[in-house]
Amino acid sequence: PNTVQPGNGLLAQHPSVDWNDGMKTGDAPPTDWGAEGPQGWVQARSLATVSRGLVADVEGAGARLHPVPTGFSAIDRWISGGVRAGDLVLLGGAQGVGKTTMCLQMARNIAASGQANVLYACYEHPDDYVLNRLLVQETIDPTAAGVAGVVGGLTLDELVALMAERNEQVSGKTPLEAVGDHPAGARAIEAVNAYAERFHLVTGVAHRDSIGSLKALVSQHRMRDNQPLVLFVDYLQKVQPARQDLPDEAERVTEVVQELKQLALGANIAVVAIVAAEKEGLRAPRLRFTHLRGSSALMYEADIAIIMNDKWQIIDRDRIVFNIHKSKQYRDWIVCTIEKNRSGRNLVDVEFLKRFEHCCFNPNGEIVAERLYEERIQGERE
Repeated sequence: PNTVQPGNGLLAQHPSVDWNDGMKTGDAPPTDWGAEGPQGWVQARSLATVSRGLVADVEGAGARLHPVPTGFSAIDRWISGGVRAGDLVLLGGAQGVGKTTMCLQMARNIAASGQANVLYACYEHPDDYVLNRLLVQETIDPTAAGVAGVVGGLTLDELVALMAERNEQVSGKTPLEAVGDHPAGARAIEAVNAYAERFHLVTGVAHRDSIGSLKALVSQHRMRDNQPLVLFVDYLQKVQPARQDLPDEAERVTEVVQELKQLALGANIAVVAIVAAEKEGLRAPRLRFTHLRGSSALMYEADIAIIMNDKWQIIDRDRIVFNIHKSKQYRDWIVCTIEKNRSGRNLVDVEFLKRFEHCCFNPNGEIVAERLYEERIQGERE
């Protein structure tokens, strides 16, 4: 029962495989076999072969078997330590909630940790805008409490103004050299340089790009560098599917999300993609995964789904009525709800402090202590 016997039809022995090669009398029959299917030869592997492969992976490139932390402690805690090769992670939320900020900060954290390389495909902003956001983030300590974390830091507007001002005062200086004259700017450049070789931007994606381009880049990365890779897509609905005959957006989203999942599995990488919300979701009291564009296919393919909401928008209204001072602080926080999680518990609400003026969050979040709006209990708001 452990092997395919020579014969005809679908279970015929593949001509290139000698089942008796190297076998001696009394040896157990081989446990790997195959069949000739409509699309060609299909191989079946026994658990014994799979386990031998795992041993080889541990001895060779063991990092692929371990999670890569996103650097957001409260999220990593609930997704079993971070993202893994083969995972498709979706990050959804309304416009302006901080999806790109969180995604870019996750990418930065992964590259800075040295545990994986990052390939970042941004369809919303040019390359220099992404670099400037990273530089601004590096001018502060986002984990420090209160004002202490931002002393001496630069905002995005201040960084751009500094580049322009210094460049005019000292002819011939590049924008980065001008930033380096500022103490916070010098620290930022040094910090970014520490992980710059592991952080790669997909250039020329201002317009819709095809999923084939991302596949080609991932394949090329495998030939250049065998280190673990995390692909970030900002955002999924702007990726052009391989098929050009799909009539509506729902089908295109379905095709792209399936292709991204297959890319994660086939290339042995983690994929993190931002997903836009439907118009009706933007009007909902609390954005949920079902409010995302193409939610049916997204929910099926995703391994982890995280939905972002402003805390002010979804806090129980009794908290606001009876504590006005406290309610003002809710505007400074974002709530991330882990709505799907194949590696652990779901429907977990964690919160992070916004530091949007410095293009980041405080990544040290906690479980939300207050009661949040729950439509299944409270119904629709007026």
